[in-house]
Amino acid sequence: MPEARPKALVTAAVRGPGLDLLGELADLTLDSWLDQPNLRIYNAEQLAERAGEVGADIVIVESDKCAAPLFARDLIAVCSCRGDPNNVDVEAATEAGVPVLFAPGRNADAVAEITVGLLFAATRQIVAADADVRTGDIYKDGTIPYQRFRAWELAGRTVGLVGLGAVGRATRWRLRGLGLEVIAYDPYAAEPTVGLDELLERSDIVSLHAPVTPETTGMIGAEQFAAMRPGVVFLNSARAALHDTDALVAALRSGQVSAAGIDHFEGEYLAPDHPLTEFPTVVLTPHIGGATYDTESNHTRIIAEDLLRLRAGVRPRHIVNPSVLGGR
Repeated sequence: MPEARPKALVTAAVRGPGLDLLGELADLTLDSWLDQPNLRIYNAEQLAERAGEVGADIVIVESDKCAAPLFARDLIAVCSCRGDPNNVDVEAATEAGVPVLFAPGRNADAVAEITVGLLFAATRQIVAADADVRTGDIYKDGTIPYQRFRAWELAGRTVGLVGLGAVGRATRWRLRGLGLEVIAYDPYAAEPTVGLDELLERSDIVSLHAPVTPETTGMIGAEQFAAMRPGVVFLNSARAALHDTDALVAALRSGQVSAAGIDHFEGEYLAPDHPLTEFPTVVLTPHIGGATYDTESNHTRIIAEDLLRLRAGVRPRHIVNPSVLGGR
């Protein structure tokens, strides 16, 4: 008897050539979390129930929780469309013998682009200038815009990247193209980097691109802000857990940090009256660094190609728990 065609529950946003390949590999139930009228993230039990409803052999998610209830099913694979599959209980998957695929680098260019955008927006006060135009307050308090919005150019400055993974590398070549000297700190990088103390001492701009781990959580606090150059520009397009927000506010108030661009907040929310909103040289975006159609196309292709390898008996390129494949 021929092998039954597998069924895949897809709750991630998918598009592009990779979607055609997924359709060749399995019967798809497309149930994207981004196509819902309100935010919908399945918890472990809800995802398992939804997989059962459609008889899924493959589950492809982005933010939904994949844990023991899901792994009670006889699954071919669970695929997390993330660079860090932290929504998957990998230990439970491995115990159940389920391969966990993921999509490293899917949003590297997208996050690098918003990093550059935050840098320009903060240092040239683009958001504040736009607000003055929209409210008819161009000549605020009797001043002219040319007085209020003067700034130093970026070319010739030194930027320090904390983290030199896919996003850090994508940011590096963009900043070099703008005429900045780029140094980096990453003890796990394959290429030589500087120490964190040296980076803080030399950099006119400090930009965070590290993953959140026990080692990196809170790595930039009051001591590190004090060690930076006076008037430094601080960027974090990674995760808010990497820096101490209270320490950042204090550094902004003292002038130690002259401008900042932040794309993530704990709990995915920042109160409108938060002290960070007081500074015209601080630009705040709600975790949209990776929000591009290209990101969706990239992770769809990466996952589809690795599912093709898995189904062909070849080891996938991006698998968290290769031990479940035995000698393959």
